[in-house]
Amino acid sequence: MGERRKSREVLLQLLFQAEVNAPNTEKFLEHFPQAPEVSGRSERLFVEIWEKRKALDYTIEEASQNWKVSRMSLVDRNILRLACYELLYCKDVPMEVVFDEAIEIAKRYGTEDSPSFVNGILDKVRKSQPL
Repeated sequence: MGERRKSREVLLQLLFQAEVNAPNTEKFLEHFPQAPEVSGRSERLFVEIWEKRKALDYTIEEASQNWKVSRMSLVDRNILRLACYELLYCKDVPMEVVFDEAIEIAKRYGTEDSPSFVNGILDKVRKSQPL
């Protein structure tokens, strides 16, 4: 598994824990040691995604029909936050990679329905964005 996949998985764990515990970000990160090459990217993205989560949630909710973000599973909504953040703000990450990584992480951490749910929402987010 590559460093970026590891950092995405760590990031999913950080987002999940932050939502469950609503901690002070810096104190929370102190208790989440990782390899330096993984933790640097994960920590930076965690802070950025956490700060933009309301805007990301709005984007996700707009793309999902009849689903409020609050009703989505913790795993699915945090995978979607991460993937939407990468789609919207990380122009150096190809769209295909964002989709592939989100689906693979959903297969590993989500339910049986998570990969198709995540893929469907991301596809609608992608289609709603200007080229």
